[in-house]
Amino acid sequence: MRTIIWFIYFWAYLLWANGKLRRGLRDLAAGNDQAVDELTARWVPHWAGSLLRLAGVTVTVTGKENIPAGRPCVFVANHRSYYDIPLMLTQLDGPHGLVSKAEVDRIPLVRGWMRLLRCVFVDRADTHSSLEALRRATENVSRGYSMILFPEGTRNKGPEGSVLEFKGGAFRIATKNGAPVVPVAIQNSRDIMENNGGWMHPAHVTITILPPVETAGMDRQAVRALPEEIRGRIEAALHQKED
Repeated sequence: MRTIIWFIYFWAYLLWANGKLRRGLRDLAAGNDQAVDELTARWVPHWAGSLLRLAGVTVTVTGKENIPAGRPCVFVANHRSYYDIPLMLTQLDGPHGLVSKAEVDRIPLVRGWMRLLRCVFVDRADTHSSLEALRRATENVSRGYSMILFPEGTRNKGPEGSVLEFKGGAFRIATKNGAPVVPVAIQNSRDIMENNGGWMHPAHVTITILPPVETAGMDRQAVRALPEEIRGRIEAALHQKED
C-alpha cells in the first residue's frame, strides 16, 4: 500500500506544481537565472523530502562542514538506488545540477524540473552526446553551479559496501574548472526499494560527505589517478560505517 500511495503522490505533486514549472521554464528561456534558482531551491527539496518521508526513509548525514563554502564543486557519489537522487537533492545546498541518463529526459514533468536544475542528460551509447554533456556540465560549474555525479554510470547491484569502477571522463568537469571534488558515500539506500522486490519499505540511510579534493594545479598524473582515488575514499568510508 505504501508503494501505491507513493506513486499516486509522486504524480499528484508534479501536476499540482505544473504552474510553477511552466513559470520556471519561462524564466529559464528568458535568462532569469535568479528566479529559476529561487524556485528550485524552494520546491525541489520540498518535493524530494516529501517523497522520502512518504517512503518511510530517515537519513543521517555527517560531514556537511566539508562542503566548500562560496564556490561551486563537483559532488561524486556511489550509486545504489533510484532514491540516491532525492537523497542528494535534500541534503546538499544548491544551486546544483545533475548528470543523468538520457531516459530521464523522456519522463513528462520530471524532465522540466531537471532542466531547471541544470541537469545534463547523457546517452551512454552516443559518444557525441557524452561529449556534449561533459561540455555543458563543465560550463555549469564555470557559471557557479555545483554538479552531482554518479560516475559508476549505473546503479550498483552488488553487495553493500562495493563500488564499481568510476568513469574518468566525468572528472574533467572538475579539473577543467579547477573545482574541488567532494566524495559522498551513500549507504543502505537499496533497502528502501530495490532489496524488497520493488516494494517500498522504511529504511535508514547514512550519507557521509568526505573532505574535498582540490583539483586546481593538478598535474596530468594526478588527474589520471583521480577517479580511482575518489572511488577508494568512498569505498573506505562505506566499510568504516560497516565496522
